Amino acid sequence: MEKKDLYDNFMQLEREAQALLTRVTGLSADVAKALARNAELEMENKHLREHLAALEDGHAASTGATELSKSKANLESLYNEGFHVCPYMYGQRRVDDEPCAFCLDIIYGEH
Repeated sequence: MEKKDLYDNFMQLEREAQALLTRVTGLSADVAKALARNAELEMENKHLREHLAALEDGHAASTGATELSKSKANLESLYNEGFHVCPYMYGQRRVDDEPCAFCLDIIYGEH
């Protein structure tokens, strides 16, 4: 084998290795994105299950209680979706779905 053939073979191998490294890097980025999306969806799924359980518990507890008016039911729906309905922070997201006494008073209070 001549020196030129040996050098050409080595350069070809180097190009193939570089192409393989590029593919591996791309696949690694794709896997990282998929894992992040999976974690995000798992958290959202957990949150939705907790929300559904709370709604079911609230529905079971509300049987026999007075029915909310349509407007208060709409406010309750917004509140359960994670938004403030009180005049102090209306429309803002509730951080970590923390309860708000002002919102609850608007929805369930005697006005």
